[in-house]
Amino acid sequence: MTQTTPNHKITVSGWAAHDSAGVITPYTFKRRVNGANDVSIKILYCGICHTDIHQVKNDWGITMYPVVPGHEITGVIIEVGSNVKGFKIGDRVGVGCLAASCLECEFCKGSEENYCEKSQFTYNGIFWDGSITYGGYSQMLVADHRYVVHVPESLPMDAAAPLLCAGITVYSPMIDCKLHESTGKRIGIVGLGGLGHVAIKFGKAFGHHVTVISTSPSKEKEARQRLGADDFIVSTDPKQMQSKMRTLDFILDTVAAPHSIGPILELLKVKGTLVLVGAPDKPLELPSFPLIFGKRVVKGSIIGGIKETQEMLNFCGEHNITCEIETVTPDYINEALTRLANNDVKYRFVINIAGRNSSL
Repeated sequence: MTQTTPNHKITVSGWAAHDSAGVITPYTFKRRVNGANDVSIKILYCGICHTDIHQVKNDWGITMYPVVPGHEITGVIIEVGSNVKGFKIGDRVGVGCLAASCLECEFCKGSEENYCEKSQFTYNGIFWDGSITYGGYSQMLVADHRYVVHVPESLPMDAAAPLLCAGITVYSPMIDCKLHESTGKRIGIVGLGGLGHVAIKFGKAFGHHVTVISTSPSKEKEARQRLGADDFIVSTDPKQMQSKMRTLDFILDTVAAPHSIGPILELLKVKGTLVLVGAPDKPLELPSFPLIFGKRVVKGSIIGGIKETQEMLNFCGEHNITCEIETVTPDYINEALTRLANNDVKYRFVINIAGRNSSL
């Protein structure tokens, strides 16, 4: 493991945290020279994910400083390696959470690189050459083309950026549970934030009845009128929760804070499925009775493979699905991270890295 190798010769400007205080400051570093399987990308936009907060503060105890966050990256290809097919200079592309995987295991061969035991992330990971990966809070990126996706022309590059993490995180479990194969299911979305708001859009695009489950009654108008939800349950209201027992076929839980999932399980029909995509820092209690008496399933999901990410973006292009964003400049990153930690954004921050127009 090393910050760079002798092949890291390209000087790049970016923004990094240098210790667990998590303060982001300008940082100049080296990226590798574009290799035969690589594409070099001029970064236009990078979304700010809740993961970035945990990484810059070393909340999970795995951060390698200095850390350049960012795994919701959109930009334009400026160089293409000799072995690269399917990409050319000028292409609009995106890079999500994955930078590398083993390419040989059953998951890599089955287009589920996200479950490869040797997968490495776009930042705070260890690339094949042993170097530490630096993310999208920077002006350019060199990426292996096998972990790069095309951004459809119909999608604005800024509002498409969070789809590379938030979008695929909620899309993948919906596909896994076959919600794309039929319409008219009753599905629930727990939490109306960066993940939940785009999950509503996918649920409606798949043709389902979507219920938002939230602790905040004030979010009902937003959920229904702006995002298109069909119903809204205040999870802290026992009467509402009881009246909706056994009404939902599928629930996607996006909440990253510790919370009780027992009452949520009771909302599922017999044989219903609850999928967890939020990552609370403390273990969740899983009561057995709602599972046993309802033959219910609880499962987890993390992002998606590259093939599925491309399919998700294509679906978004066809159905005009983007994230609701607030665009900020790099000098606002620290304030944006603070606001995100306080849930003060509707619904994702995106850094305008290049200062370009979002029509690109």
